[in-house]
Amino acid sequence: MTPSLVTPGMNVSSAAECEAGEGTIEVDGRIIATAIGAFSIEDGIGTVTAAKPIVTPEVGDTVLCEIVKLNEKNGEAQVICIEGKPGSVLPEHLYGQFHVTNIVDRYMHQTADAVRRRDVCRAEVKEVSPVLRISFRDRDDCGVLHAICPSCGATLVPKLDGDWNVNCNSCSYQSYRALADNYGAGWAELEQGASTLNNAGKRWGAAAEAMFGKGPAGRATFIAADVREDGRERTYFRFEGESGGKGRRPRNAPGCRLFVGGLPREVGTEELRALFAEHGDMTDCIVLTDDNGVNRGFGFVTYSEKAQADAAIAKLDGHKINGRKIGVRDADSDDKKGKRQKRKDPEGLKLYVGNLPFKATEEQLKAIFDGVATVNALVMATDNAGKPKGFAFAFVKEMDQGEAIVAKLNGTELLGRKIKVDVSQGGKKGGRGGKPGNSGGKSNRELQAMREEEEDAKKRRRRRRPKKD
Repeated sequence: MTPSLVTPGMNVSSAAECEAGEGTIEVDGRIIATAIGAFSIEDGIGTVTAAKPIVTPEVGDTVLCEIVKLNEKNGEAQVICIEGKPGSVLPEHLYGQFHVTNIVDRYMHQTADAVRRRDVCRAEVKEVSPVLRISFRDRDDCGVLHAICPSCGATLVPKLDGDWNVNCNSCSYQSYRALADNYGAGWAELEQGASTLNNAGKRWGAAAEAMFGKGPAGRATFIAADVREDGRERTYFRFEGESGGKGRRPRNAPGCRLFVGGLPREVGTEELRALFAEHGDMTDCIVLTDDNGVNRGFGFVTYSEKAQADAAIAKLDGHKINGRKIGVRDADSDDKKGKRQKRKDPEGLKLYVGNLPFKATEEQLKAIFDGVATVNALVMATDNAGKPKGFAFAFVKEMDQGEAIVAKLNGTELLGRKIKVDVSQGGKKGGRGGKPGNSGGKSNRELQAMREEEEDAKKRRRRRRPKKD
């Protein structure tokens, strides 16, 4: 049979054709290759001649390995080769395990304090079965042979400095490694080699204990400095609208930052920016939203100069957007919510006008008062979306004629609906007295309007909970 290249796990023949020989095993009547090499059948026996001979480690052998996994009290290294035994190792001997007490003759809080991933080491085989176990502690020629800086990738140089025995010439990183005698391929002209820098049997100093006291998570959060010095300007990532100072927004001159409240839900940051752009250069503009991306009804605008902010307040405070009046004020002033004086109603006798058609306009409602009363101001109630709520408040000049005005206008038709007109119990003198037990002397219609507004506010505050998978 002509030899053919096979790999481990390949079905190379059957038990009916041959028996399993070297480099093969029989599984359910099939001959399976266990090594990389050439398969051939001679005298009824199937064998795989390995491209490299298979070698088996024994207790006392020395292996070269690379650290690939570290836990708090143990680790794992991948075997590169067995010294003095050229060839390939079987999969069950490819990884050697070690305990934190088998690294160096010194108390180590965790394995990462003496070795790191990607360190190349020499170790002694202590056990072969059931798993390969290795040790770096008992011999001076065992330990770390090559290590790189975890911050910048440069090769670490052995240098004893207090508790630390390696450092990086590029970024001044210092740390500790369980060094082997010939660390760095023959570095150091010392009688006992680089292993003398391990300070075997000695206690840790204050600097090391302070770092160990931060715990594993604390020791893993050190950030390396930017050591690139090739003439290019250093740039650092910043979020939009932020400046230096650990991600904080830049401080603005007093009076430059404005609070904008009463925004309809359909107004976003871009719409707010377009509205305020005509008054000057803005350094920041945002409309706040909830977790679902819904407008929370307010935002902030920041100008570069206070004069521009003052002009925006004078022009846009009370400006209507989709039927809703917005409020604009200095966000940093003491005149904030809870400290401001109660908003005053316009001058005149306050009348409640209810049962209004939703299509009714201010002009149509004012026309009803023509020849009956002089309207100083008219406030149409709307919801957050700017839609009419079916009632309004009219402020008329005739303070002492409330009863007569109500008698003439109550029941008047507007767009096919009979409107209701009454003197607001919170109005000026000349109105009718409030009923006993009434809240603040308000009419039932006003109380109903207040309840509707409170229910709308509660609905806005409710957030949809995400569905669980």
